[in-house]
Amino acid sequence: MNFNRINRSTHRWASIAIAIPFLVILVTGILLLLKKEVEYIQPASTKGQFNQPSISFSQILTIAKTVKVAEIDSWQAIDRLDVRPNKGIIKIRAKSHWEIQIDATTGEVLKTAFRRSDIIEQLHDASYWQDKANLWFTLPIAVIMIVISITGIILFFLPYYRRNKNQKLLKNKH
Repeated sequence: MNFNRINRSTHRWASIAIAIPFLVILVTGILLLLKKEVEYIQPASTKGQFNQPSISFSQILTIAKTVKVAEIDSWQAIDRLDVRPNKGIIKIRAKSHWEIQIDATTGEVLKTAFRRSDIIEQLHDASYWQDKANLWFTLPIAVIMIVISITGIILFFLPYYRRNKNQKLLKNKH
């Protein structure tokens, strides 16, 4: 089997093998790029009073428990707290993918919204299915994409190289 045939076959089968996973990565990547622009993907940040944050952790948990849709009953149900002093808010991100934005001074609930960007990010890096999936799933896709890129470049430039080589041979014969 010659090099050109092996190159085409590698390019074709590698492309088929990663088509759907690569499309998922591309589409979710585009959505993640737009997350700050589209509130449906990620809730926009509100603004609270611009005083120094003054509520305690116990108050934050008590406030979070009042928002039933977030399903927070203890600290274990909270994924993270995002304190934004310049905006005067604290974002409470629940493991249920709900986000509660509260005023960092008064504790008033300013906004409650479902945070889709976390799910999109998990699909993007394959951690949605398993925590280490980025190593056994996304990494091989990246390596195969490098192979497809290299074989594609070869497939693109090979005819030009051959034509140039043949023209030189013809000039040398005359």
